[in-house]
Amino acid sequence: MNFSSKATSAQETSCLKISHTDPDIYSAITHRLLFHFARTRPETQIVVICVGTDRSTGDSLGPLVGTALSRFHSPLFHLYGTLEEPVHAVNLEETLSLINERYSSPFIIGIDACLGHSTSVGCIQVVEGPLRPGAGVNKQLPPVGDIHLTGIVNVGGFMEYFVLQNTRLSLVMRLSDIIATSLYSALKQWNLHARSAATRE
Repeated sequence: MNFSSKATSAQETSCLKISHTDPDIYSAITHRLLFHFARTRPETQIVVICVGTDRSTGDSLGPLVGTALSRFHSPLFHLYGTLEEPVHAVNLEETLSLINERYSSPFIIGIDACLGHSTSVGCIQVVEGPLRPGAGVNKQLPPVGDIHLTGIVNVGGFMEYFVLQNTRLSLVMRLSDIIATSLYSALKQWNLHARSAATRE
């Protein structure tokens, strides 16, 4: 769980922030992800880490995205964090250690729920750099990811745990569907591009 503050000018060029009601949201997120994937080598393994817990409505965004992605049974990425096997404060450090042992220089995508300003609730962000899980509820946890996606599920700044418990499930479900669908679309397109490039070589 993050807290989203206003982006600095240096961050703005590497951060997409878009409302879930925007009719172009799927293509906008997909294209921004492809922009980040283009900086990786075609053979780089992609690891998706969905942070959160199913015991809090607001903080269930990550596990919901992970569960949606798991249904694709895709070889295009390695997945950590679902409703059945969540990645949260207790096991995050252990999970990151396991990933570092299993994969050599993977490209890691962090996904988490986020608290923010009232005008930003319902927005999804794609940001270069690591996720800071736990920041929204004053927890010190290790950073996650080369890039990260967050869904702003509610207002931050006051009684964060209570706010998370009283977040609308319909919004969290909507954001999780958009993130999972857009991310899988970007991964498929990037894989096709990588295979096409390898064939030309």
